[in-house]
Amino acid sequence: MLAETICSAVAVAGLGIAGITAYRKRFLAAARIAAYALVPLGLVMTGAVEWIADTAFSPVAWAGFGVLGGAWLLLSSTRAVERRRGGRKEVAGGAEPGAVAPTASTPSRAVAPKPQTGKAGQSGAEDFSDIEAILKKHGI
Repeated sequence: MLAETICSAVAVAGLGIAGITAYRKRFLAAARIAAYALVPLGLVMTGAVEWIADTAFSPVAWAGFGVLGGAWLLLSSTRAVERRRGGRKEVAGGAEPGAVAPTASTPSRAVAPKPQTGKAGQSGAEDFSDIEAILKKHGI
């Protein structure tokens, strides 16, 4: 009940400020202030404020937020580990990653050589030539 009263008061105060702003012939700013002022009133009218107040004092809801936080931490940590590995997947059975099936004539997974950090490859030179052409075109 108190939260609804506070939100309604905030909405009325915001609409008053929007009215003063409109009186000063700043209609765009007044419309923006009125839009922000109507948000708490809309939340009260839809019942969202009552739901939030009920949720804030519910131990079951806080336990649910804890479970959601734990799930988020678990998901983000697994993503971080996956990125650290570079997208490699574990191979079951102890086989090495580049293993070939007995009947296959070519490896099932192509292993690309890692680029050297000290030297620029062919694709790096092409990229720089494109950049140089763009800079020359603009006179830089």
